[in-house]
Amino acid sequence: MKQEIIIAGFGGQGVLSMGKILAYSALMEEKEVTWMPSYGPEQRGGTANVTVIISDQEISSPVLSQFDVAVILNQPSLDRFEKAVKPGGTLIYDPYGIATPPTRTDIAVVCIQAMDAVVELADVKAYNMIVLGALLEVAPLVTRENVLAALRKTLPERHHHLIPLNADALDRGASLVHA
Repeated sequence: MKQEIIIAGFGGQGVLSMGKILAYSALMEEKEVTWMPSYGPEQRGGTANVTVIISDQEISSPVLSQFDVAVILNQPSLDRFEKAVKPGGTLIYDPYGIATPPTRTDIAVVCIQAMDAVVELADVKAYNMIVLGALLEVAPLVTRENVLAALRKTLPERHHHLIPLNADALDRGASLVHA
């Protein structure tokens, strides 16, 4: 099993931390992992993306030009990465930041209303966990339990009170896939 993933959007949407949590969760499952972030100098509000490779075998290079799964959270990222999804791959997107939706017919396209779900949860900081929950529903790369364990390891202890909210956000994101 080898999955090559890109998560892309604006800085401040939790793109990089989503990738980091996914990568850390895979490490906890003793999988081979690469995590390669990319962001502009503006970070918040500028474009950001992260590539994550999860494999049962050694990974030869973290540099990718095509992806099995793309999680797209804004129009510039869709314009850049839609064509980079491998035929038969999956593109997950939130239409909130997308003016022109994906057009490819040789990939699975999954639309999730993540921003609407954030409003329901009443916490904008849960956005990336909602999206991660949807990703894991579409592509069960790691277990929910290991995502929560990774949160406990990566979040400062003063933020551990947010873990139940993040658990709810993961579940809400998973439910969006079938909505």
